[in-house]
Amino acid sequence: MGGIIRPMLEQRIEQHFIDSADLKYQAAQVLSKPIAAAVQAMMVCVTSGGKVLSCGNGGGAAAAAHFAAGFVGGFERERPELAAVALATDGASVTAIANEHAFREVFSRQVRALGSSGDVLLAISADGQCANVLEAILAAHEREMVVVGLTGHGGGKMAQALRDTDVHICVPHDRAARILEVQILALHCICDAVDSQLLGEQEETTP
Repeated sequence: MGGIIRPMLEQRIEQHFIDSADLKYQAAQVLSKPIAAAVQAMMVCVTSGGKVLSCGNGGGAAAAAHFAAGFVGGFERERPELAAVALATDGASVTAIANEHAFREVFSRQVRALGSSGDVLLAISADGQCANVLEAILAAHEREMVVVGLTGHGGGKMAQALRDTDVHICVPHDRAARILEVQILALHCICDAVDSQLLGEQEETTP
């Protein structure tokens, strides 16, 4: 029995790699333009002394924190710190807002408290339907911030909430796991591109 299960399990695992690679290959041309637009929006923000606020739920929250760490702590090259705050990582604020007000306000209240004109909100949702992320987008617009929306599933309600001056990076897929994998790649692309814009292209070194 075990001898039969192992090849089936390995094939299933291999298929995940194949599906993920196929989607990334297919999405490269579709997403390169909005990712580049997101880079430009963030460059204008950080070179003007602004900051990026990032938010999401579950895997999106982890991606938002991962992005903020890359901005503040550095991505792959040594450079001065860039201002970014992941809104889901402050457990005291999140639980206080959820308890005293509503969970749908856990990000929007932080955006209104911390955001300023010229800042950027990075809003992450696999299906574009998260109520608290949508509220954060509305709050960002109140503060005259640019929003970079990172979605899949066609963008959902987030696609309708974004303005022409915002940026929408929509992964062309419906499966949450595949969407998040490409979203992480998109965030890595943004961090790398920001570094290249600030520091210049990195010379290739031969081993």
